[in-house]
Amino acid sequence: MLETAAALISPPLPGTWPRFESPLRLGVMASGNGSNLEAIARSIQRDELHAEIRVVIYNNPGAGVAERAARLGLPAVLLNHRHYPSREALDSDIVHRLQAHGVDWVIMAGWMRCVTTVLIDAFAGQILNIHPSLLPSFPGLRAVEQALAAGVRVAGCTVHQVELAVDSGPVIMQAAVSVEPTDTAATLQARIQVQEHRIYPAAIALAAELT
Repeated sequence: MLETAAALISPPLPGTWPRFESPLRLGVMASGNGSNLEAIARSIQRDELHAEIRVVIYNNPGAGVAERAARLGLPAVLLNHRHYPSREALDSDIVHRLQAHGVDWVIMAGWMRCVTTVLIDAFAGQILNIHPSLLPSFPGLRAVEQALAAGVRVAGCTVHQVELAVDSGPVIMQAAVSVEPTDTAATLQARIQVQEHRIYPAAIALAAELT
């Protein structure tokens, strides 16, 4: 039975996370505030996740993630999707930037654009995403609102490998969050986000260990 707010599903304790021969080279893609970027960066600083963030790519001018990246001392590149003739053209530029920074793992942290085979094929099996639901339930936009509308008693978040279909791909890790009778989309989203910050760094380590 779930305890009050949340239950974490099988995350390894930080002291047991794998140490790789060399740090994982991450490229983070984000469209908004970038709180998951900061959670990953702080985990690296605490020497929990054996990785380094080589570059942050964002697509919305003025997005909060740019300020977070600057505060964390991380290079950030704006690739405004509105300036590209197609999704493939945007993804081609993303691939070029990621490869130029020596990235081997692509971490989507609130990237609000559908990706194409251009990106997926370039980093096959090494692209991760986090989604605010217990997939396969409630894929796509407004997942928290979907959960509340469905009247579920448990919501949560999922880290998964990225495939072409939206919010598909093998699940790496999930965290469950109980839905309270008084919850709004905002209050439930806030509790889910706490769990996102807990599991995403651990899921990156686990995915790399399994690859």
